[in-house]
Amino acid sequence: MFEALADRLESTWKKLRGQDKISQSNIQEALREVRRALLEADVNLQVVKDFVTEVEAKAQGSEVIAGVRPDQQFIKIVYDELVKVMGEENVPLAQVEQSPTVVLMAGLQGTGKTTATAKLALHLRKLERSCLMVATDVYRPAAIDQLVTLGKQIDVPVFELGSDADPVEIARQGVERGRAEGIDTVIIDTAGRLQIDQDMMAELARIKETVQPNETLLVVDAMTGQEAANLTRTFHEQIGITGAILTKLDGDSRGGAALSVRHISGAPIKFVGVGEKVEALQPFYPERMASRILGMGDVLTLVEKAQEEIDLADAQKMQEKILSAKFDFTDFLKQMRLLKNMGSLGGIMKLIPGMNKLSDEQLKQGETQLKRCEAMINSMTRQERTNPDLLASSPSRRRRIANGSGYKEADVSKLVSDFQKMRNLMQQMGQGSFPGMPGMFGGMGNPGAALNRPAAPGWRGYTGGATSKKKPKKDKKKKGFGTL
Repeated sequence: MFEALADRLESTWKKLRGQDKISQSNIQEALREVRRALLEADVNLQVVKDFVTEVEAKAQGSEVIAGVRPDQQFIKIVYDELVKVMGEENVPLAQVEQSPTVVLMAGLQGTGKTTATAKLALHLRKLERSCLMVATDVYRPAAIDQLVTLGKQIDVPVFELGSDADPVEIARQGVERGRAEGIDTVIIDTAGRLQIDQDMMAELARIKETVQPNETLLVVDAMTGQEAANLTRTFHEQIGITGAILTKLDGDSRGGAALSVRHISGAPIKFVGVGEKVEALQPFYPERMASRILGMGDVLTLVEKAQEEIDLADAQKMQEKILSAKFDFTDFLKQMRLLKNMGSLGGIMKLIPGMNKLSDEQLKQGETQLKRCEAMINSMTRQERTNPDLLASSPSRRRRIANGSGYKEADVSKLVSDFQKMRNLMQQMGQGSFPGMPGMFGGMGNPGAALNRPAAPGWRGYTGGATSKKKPKKDKKKKGFGTL
């Protein structure tokens, strides 16, 4: 969602290149570009004014370090200010000693509140925190049924008393049920309206007074831009919230909400929704978001996604296969499916530093190429998958696979040829060399070369949010980062 903002900021850095120092005169045009970029991203006007003022003050007062160009220094200043505006550090969800921890979900209708409730429950379940969801939205048709269906999907129980019961009483009994059953966290899904009205606020206030929640989270739609920040401030003033969940961050919105919410409302963003799937919820880390905005990628989030999917023992076996050039089509198919489980190809690639320049068309070609590869591999026999050399020496086998998958023999021949090149490349990388990547992903260019690019335009050696104070997950099954 930050592509337009990132592109605009990159043009800003170019205006400072070739300068020998940062001065009052040469940063004015750069500051104007930063201001325009933020306003076009629908960042709140007051936030933009404060942001630019702070950046200007720090830029003029900074000493350019020897060997670091002024544009690189300016990027560092902008990065630090972005992190500051968004809250500086992750604010984790509360967890009380005397369970249950009670989380009250609030928000307008259409923001994805019920789905966010299920996403949060699944996120907590992955952290080995037992959950109970409570359905108090008795107004929206099928709201209770939706939560029950989501509960079955993620294996989390739902407490409900039907659409005729009083929402306050449903909430009270739900918390009592959670306490009686020793549930760690009770999440209460409340009713929303198309706009803020006194009835909704009064009901929320009664529920809050009755259950005394440890967290009151407002679910806001990132697509509403700076209005999301104003909405958060209104709820905070009238109800008192402890944080926000920003949904639809994967959409075509311009990013202003992420930069405005904390500064305008005073409430931290605790989670972001990055897709429609129930797994698509991530804790919000300001330093990681700033890194994405500046085109530096987000390696930590990529690693965490991989850790959820990869078993350490499998990763070690795969590593041994790669180093000994025994990586076969079965392994490749397994890795493709692993990549799918982690999310869309576009979403994954944009977490990798240097890959933010891939166009939507290139990513679409990559997705198409992966599907073509999968179809052709599915048409192979088990023997052909485990011994790719059979296909290299047998045109009749390649023709049979082409007929079975609906592609041409030339497509199968290219797959086999590219696979052999990739296998050799992996072996060489395991031995410490990094040659260019073959074209298995169609029009996606040279992913291997991107690993050696600077993390952001003109910025070398700066890793931004490369460290995290995040608590390690408790997980019975030890997991690690494997081969993608």
